[in-house]
Amino acid sequence: MADMDGILENKDKDYGIGIPVANQNYFVKGADNLDWGMKDRLSRIFRPSTGRTVMLAFDHGYIMGPTSGLERLDLNIVPLIQYADSLMCTRGSLRSVVPPTYNKGICLRYSAGSSILTDLNNECVLDPVDAVRVNASAMAVMVAMGNDKFEAKTIENLVRTADAGYKYGIPTMGVTAVGKDMARDSKYFGLASRVCAENGANIVKTYYCDGFAKVVNACPVPIVIAGGKKLEEKEALELCYKAINDGAMGVDMGRNVFQSENPAAMIQAVSAVVHEGLTPEQGFEMYKDLSK
Repeated sequence: MADMDGILENKDKDYGIGIPVANQNYFVKGADNLDWGMKDRLSRIFRPSTGRTVMLAFDHGYIMGPTSGLERLDLNIVPLIQYADSLMCTRGSLRSVVPPTYNKGICLRYSAGSSILTDLNNECVLDPVDAVRVNASAMAVMVAMGNDKFEAKTIENLVRTADAGYKYGIPTMGVTAVGKDMARDSKYFGLASRVCAENGANIVKTYYCDGFAKVVNACPVPIVIAGGKKLEEKEALELCYKAINDGAMGVDMGRNVFQSENPAAMIQAVSAVVHEGLTPEQGFEMYKDLSK
């Protein structure tokens, strides 16, 4: 038992009498009512100082194999990790290549299935315990909205993932897939993003389009845009700039970084546009300066 001698008497000021308790509004859209663990994980993905994120995506191999720029993850990706806020990757590449000392938020590719050799979108989800093992900050599940064969199945995957996420305190990212027969407009992306959020996604990854502000404002959770196909460096920076100005809370860049002539310079320029408000012209000048 503690010795009662020498215990000081509490003063009124010690209790903060007359000072109201401050409301703690969380900085991530739609996350005020989430558990502490989910908020902690979201803060590893979204930078608290800006509320935005630059994700480095290199999960392409789960359907595409060693695509251009990802032949050697240890040589092509590991040097870039330091410049990213978070990583979008598979559990295989995470365990085999990513140094745990970097302490980056991990958006784990949580669905897997058919490859580019067959019919895409026929996917299942992983075991949530494995997401816990690798300390994932989010679990990313592909949703094939508008696909007659796999829409219901992939939405079910999202629901099951969200259920596991709320159980274990891990946020869910809904990733909207775009097939060759699907529209790439605000009506489609607005529907797909909203369906993901309504079914439990805490983050939505989708594509930028005309009228993107409507997509963002109709979605109650943060939207991160996909980089998509490789663009010229200045054009990719313009994509980032327009998406952020229209309300996106970050970008998930893959091919526009690791297929760039200077990937390290490119991801730093992207980060400056997203977090520091550089214009595409300023970002491109930064890219050129870092490439010298």
